[in-house]
Amino acid sequence: MAPGTPRLVVPIDLNSKPWQQKLPLHNRWHPDIPPAAEVKTGEVFRVEMVDWTGGAIKDDDSALDIKTIDLSTVHYLSGPIRISDKKGVPAQPGDLLVVEICNLGPLPGDEWGFTATFDRENGGGFLTDHFPCATKAIWYFEGIYAYSPQIPGVRFPGLTHPGIVGTAPSMELLNIWNERERELEENGIKSLKLCEVVHQRPLASLPSTKGCVLGGIKEGTPEWEKIAVEAARTIPGRENGGNCDIKNLSRGSKIYLPVFIEGANLSTGDMHFSQGDGEIAFCGAIEMSGFLELKCEIIRGGMKEYLTPMGPTPLHVNPIFEIGPVEPRFSEWLVFEGISVDESGKQHYLDATVAYKRAVLNAIDYLSKFGYSKEQSYLLLSCCPCEGRISGIVDAPNAVATLAIPTAIFDQDIRPRTNKVPVGPRIVRTPDVLKCTYDGNLPTTRNPSAAT
Repeated sequence: MAPGTPRLVVPIDLNSKPWQQKLPLHNRWHPDIPPAAEVKTGEVFRVEMVDWTGGAIKDDDSALDIKTIDLSTVHYLSGPIRISDKKGVPAQPGDLLVVEICNLGPLPGDEWGFTATFDRENGGGFLTDHFPCATKAIWYFEGIYAYSPQIPGVRFPGLTHPGIVGTAPSMELLNIWNERERELEENGIKSLKLCEVVHQRPLASLPSTKGCVLGGIKEGTPEWEKIAVEAARTIPGRENGGNCDIKNLSRGSKIYLPVFIEGANLSTGDMHFSQGDGEIAFCGAIEMSGFLELKCEIIRGGMKEYLTPMGPTPLHVNPIFEIGPVEPRFSEWLVFEGISVDESGKQHYLDATVAYKRAVLNAIDYLSKFGYSKEQSYLLLSCCPCEGRISGIVDAPNAVATLAIPTAIFDQDIRPRTNKVPVGPRIVRTPDVLKCTYDGNLPTTRNPSAAT
């Protein structure tokens, strides 16, 4: 007998807020957030998700919603989902949870998404010192393809995936997270820089009751007050998986997640229609609402068997990901190299972050020769299926990173050729991205050698 339709375990009403859903969503990690649903191994089930802002960003002609969004209120996850085997025995700490993505896509009737950069003083992004203002582009879906009125002349198939898939931490692991991130937040500002830009983004997002949503735990209760001050933000990926933003986790992929509490408490969200490696704009994938159809298995004792701790405790492990067989097929790429020398000419020692930033800036400036604004190129490289690589990390002093762009996504030939690049109004790509002014006073990086 053919298998039945996947059971919907977490439904979404797009007209309701995340905390008003039939099964309220959550935007924190904590072992005491109660399961919203339970499934057994081998069962194919369906999970629906809001976009990561919970519907705060609109399909309109303004970027003001991006500029003013409260980032403490985002990353709404569906779940947690308790996982048990066919005999009803739940996953146990030390097990490995195998999550297979059987199918996924946008929610019917909501076939659109957005890509954006945050204001530099409200989250910023990888290149926030070059692009300090809030910008936004809307994308519409035609089957597997996406196009944007704000970035004309580009159309590409999406490699759709969830940005977040993770299990709940144990209390011991949660305490490890909070301690190390609090130390970074308190002391790192005195010494840490990213690409020579001091404090261009928050160093860590510590637990906060502001904007905290804890699923079935009602706000204002003593239980909510206790958990809210402990629960970890969902911004970074950690030992439990979480916000890893791996673009290749699409149909047919398997994710091997460590289990830290009974039942595993699987959560997922942050659906992306498409994303480039690095998601450089921060809000840089094509963000959308969506659904996943999943199937789980439990490998008893799998953490010890397959995951080697890279840290002081057995909890310092990381998931394994198996890439699925379905992805867009491109045969021609234009590849941009970057080395660990920053825009001021300063030499960095084997710094892959600086090298990747340089590769991205090289690509942005190159595309501006073909009629695109630099803001259009920045958003495009964040969400199109480009490939980022650490190509060299051994030859001192320069790390080498590359960014490969599939040439087929453009309606013009962007390769260098013997006749000169066309110039003039006829190749200008209009309209531009939606944009707000930058009203802050942080210094902005300018490259005196870049194209205007």
